[in-house]
Amino acid sequence: MLQTWRWFGPTDAVSIDDLMQAGVQGVVSALHHISPGDVWLPQQINQRQSDIAHMSNGAASGLAWEVVESLPVSEDIKRQTGDWKQHVRNYCESLSNLRAAGIDVVCYNFMPVLDWTRTDLAYPLANGATCMRFDYIDFAVFDLHILKREQAAIDFPEDIIQAATTRFAKMSEERKKELLQNIVCGLPGAAESLTIEGVRESLAVYNTISVEQLRANLIDFLAEVAPHAQMLGMRLCCHPDDPPVPLLGLPRIMSTQSDYQTILDAVNVPSNGVTLCSGSLGARSDNNLPQMMRQLGDRVHFLHLRNVKRETHSLFGSFHEAEHLGGDTDMVALIAAIVSEERRRQAAGRADVSIPFRPDHGQNILDDHKRTFQPGYPAIGRLKGLAELRGIEAALTHQSIEGSVRAAY
Repeated sequence: MLQTWRWFGPTDAVSIDDLMQAGVQGVVSALHHISPGDVWLPQQINQRQSDIAHMSNGAASGLAWEVVESLPVSEDIKRQTGDWKQHVRNYCESLSNLRAAGIDVVCYNFMPVLDWTRTDLAYPLANGATCMRFDYIDFAVFDLHILKREQAAIDFPEDIIQAATTRFAKMSEERKKELLQNIVCGLPGAAESLTIEGVRESLAVYNTISVEQLRANLIDFLAEVAPHAQMLGMRLCCHPDDPPVPLLGLPRIMSTQSDYQTILDAVNVPSNGVTLCSGSLGARSDNNLPQMMRQLGDRVHFLHLRNVKRETHSLFGSFHEAEHLGGDTDMVALIAAIVSEERRRQAAGRADVSIPFRPDHGQNILDDHKRTFQPGYPAIGRLKGLAELRGIEAALTHQSIEGSVRAAY
């Protein structure tokens, strides 16, 4: 398992110096300033590589840009509107430029409009930590009473509608504004300026696109870019929906093992693969992460290891970001399945034996509270998670117990 860390670039509050002290083996990054659909130029890629390769004093860091997260898919590609065919050609050109720079793993998602959705970005826990949280009733408040989306009422059970109505009546104006801001944080590039009307307009363009149509559009996209990636020797890996359920009337197509299998079978080339995110997928009670790793492992090219605690027993409801070993996913069993897949790859003589992973998200603890980070990406909280994940891998692969662990899993 290749230990990596997400870095948002030179403006990230967590520096390359910090990553060095964390002891990571590689960096996950992206060129967030480039608009979806535009080409990533060689000089832009090389500059980010140089940023990663040097510490603040100019000394070599020894770190490399190992994984792109993400090379975004434009909304035009997802809808097959406007200049979508040119955007696909641009995507292939960006892949070529990345491969020429030595980068061969690219994570992307096919979620319409929102990359992720939370109602709280700093939810207080009993021990003083804070975390991101999705409160199902607060989300219903937003959809029904703030956004006032047409047809919203048919998407919620009656008890949730009643609870949302009661909560909205007592909600302060400050909390209403905060709820809007938190939810639109998941809309790339718009969190600071998007209005309610802007959200409605973004959603409206998907009114005529069904789940089946969006899935067909993803297959069309992959039919073009996956063979190109295969020719280049690259690995593409699709991130799951976050959360993995329908929201705001938008189609969702990457939420379950069956969803992934459909896409892998439709474009059946090794480069077409999976970003197995244990946090996103773990928000659904019917997703078994160790089983998914065992059954999809051949095409898992990248791992997000985090945990969530589901707060209800229903298929979908409220959840919050838990400690990496403290949520509903059995992280020991999941890492055991990852180690088993790496052994299988080694025996088969594959070049991609060591699967890159990163400690996805983290709770804000200790001095994290004194700095401003990207939501979910504190320094100390993620470092704690990385240490825990390292410990599991070290134990499972230790020569004194390796045989018994292999038999158990």
